[in-house]
Order: sequence, then C-alpha cells, then structure tokens
Amino acid sequence: MTSDGNAAYRTAVHPASLETMNFGPNWFATVMGTGVLATAALSLPQHLPGVHRAATVVWAAAVVLLAALTVGFARHLRRNRRTYLDDPAAAHFWGAPPMAVMTIGAGALMVEVPGAVPVATACWLVGAAGGLVTAVLIPYRTMTRGWGGPGEAPGGRLMPVVPPMVAAAQGALLAAHLPDGEPRTQLLIACAAMFGASLAAAAVVIGQVWSRLAAHGPGAAAGVPTLWIVLGPLGQSMTAAHLLAAAAPPHLAGAANAAAVLYAVPVLGCALLWLSLAAALTLRAARDGLPFTPGWWAFTFPVGTLVTGVAGLSARTGSAPLAGLALALFALLLCGWVLAAGGTLRWLRATSAAAV
Repeated sequence: MTSDGNAAYRTAVHPASLETMNFGPNWFATVMGTGVLATAALSLPQHLPGVHRAATVVWAAAVVLLAALTVGFARHLRRNRRTYLDDPAAAHFWGAPPMAVMTIGAGALMVEVPGAVPVATACWLVGAAGGLVTAVLIPYRTMTRGWGGPGEAPGGRLMPVVPPMVAAAQGALLAAHLPDGEPRTQLLIACAAMFGASLAAAAVVIGQVWSRLAAHGPGAAAGVPTLWIVLGPLGQSMTAAHLLAAAAPPHLAGAANAAAVLYAVPVLGCALLWLSLAAALTLRAARDGLPFTPGWWAFTFPVGTLVTGVAGLSARTGSAPLAGLALALFALLLCGWVLAAGGTLRWLRATSAAAV
C-alpha cells in the first residue's frame, strides 16, 4: 500500500483520529454487544442453571445503557451540531443505533418481560425504519463522495447494510408471538425481503473487504478489530433463516426448514473460515500493540450472531457437535465482552482523569 493509501486507511478505520472516541454513533455498539450476550445465552441448546436470571439482568443493563447513550448522544448532537454523516469513518456506524434498538426488542421477547410484544413491536418499527435508511443513505454517500478507494474497505463499511438483516431476525422472532392472520403474514414477507436486501449488499461489501486485505494487507492495528464485523451478516443471516423457518405458516414449514438448513450449513463454513482469519490477524496486531477503540465491541455482537445462528442450526438438525460449537462460541463471546467492556472502562477512567 502506498503512503497515501496507508494514511487514508488509518483515517477510515481509526475513530480516535476523527474524535469519535468522544461520542459518535459507534458507541451504540456497546448496547448491541451487551444485549446479544443475553439473547445468545438464552439461545443455547444447553440449559444452564441460572441462565435466564443472568440474561434478564444483562438485558436490563443493555436497556439502561441504550437510554443513557440516547440521551447523551442527543445532547451531544445538539451541542456540537455535527451529524457525522460527512465523516467517512463515523458515518458507517450510523447502522449501530437501529441495531441496538432491535437487540433490545429481541431481548424483551426472549427474557419474556411484561409487555414484551408491544415493546418488541416498537423496537422493530424504529429499528427497521432506521436500518433501511442507513442501508440506502450511507452507501449512497460512499458512492458519491469518493469514500470507496481501492485500499479503503474497512469492516465497518458493513455496519449500515446489516440492520435490515437484524430487522429480518427480530421481525421473525416477533411474528412467532403474533396470532395467525394478515399482520403476521405481511411481517414475514417484509422480513424475507429485508433478508434478501441485506444479504446482497453484505456480499458485495465482504468481497471488497477480502480484496482489500489480499491487495493491501490488514492496515493499521487499530482497524483490525473491525474485521470481526464480517461475522455479523453471516451469523445474523443464519439466525434470521432459522427464525423465519420457525415462524413460517404450516403449509410452508417443511420447505422453510429445509431451506434454513441448506442455507445455514455452507454459511457456517464461511463464517468459521473468516473467524479463523480474523482471530489470526487480531493476534498478529496484538503482538504489535492493539490500542483500544470502540471497534473492540466488534468482538461481541458479530460473535453473538454466530452463537444464535449455530444454536438454531443445532435445534433444526439435532446435531450434538453443533450444540457444542454453540457453547464454545458463547465462551468466545463472553471473553470478547470482557475485553471490550474492560477496555471501555479503562478508557473512561483515563479520560476522566485527564479531564480533572
């Protein structure tokens, strides 16, 4: 990579260089990573003692975190009058707030809180609408503002196109709680359409990320954690396929089940290949020093979608090895959450101390 290409890539992937460490939409990934910890735990084929109570506490913490971030970020935008839409790094992370909201909605259904269906419905409406906007607006700005140079395809570029896939999964989960009828049917049709839209867009971006890695290398160490984001659309699509099949009407149940399995198995192979590459590149970057950025939260939500996807595949096939893989991936998710949360707390302490 040329020196100009290196500089451009560092700008594209290093949030601190653009002051988004202070307060950008990327921080909503903390809600995504915390919320998915709860939903992934409840998705496991193994019935672990105390898991429901623990998941409820984690989900409640994610709700509090979402509320605090929403209020704080609204004040930040009003005070600074900056939307981050002109920022080639931060703009892509506008996909995080809709996904954070929908993660809360999915968790409400899975932990079975009082009023879960109305809460999940509101979260889905807000998250799906916001996600569709980011899936169109941010790629449009990328195409028209020259943000897509050959050496500039960080994993974060997937963030605006993944929300429709999250909407497909949460919508299918919501549909399973609705009575048979026209609203349920139309919701499933909308979810299937969003599944296709997100899958097509994510496939294009993943190809760009792979090409950039092959031609230009992993780039600056600070951007390496964003490579884990590639696991998000892979795992989330497996989860969505499973949930769409579970909510399918009886006359389509057999075909939907077969389609979910036939889709999920090869995608799992792709995801495990990428997981191996991302882990190897992360360990390589860690040897040279891996500074904390909000990108560390990419160690959480994408892995969590793999847990839910593999757990769903295990339930459909009755495979004991897949059940074991889901548990192993959950252990990886837990480690990633500890790393990201610990890094965040250390950064907050350092920032507070510097401000005194």
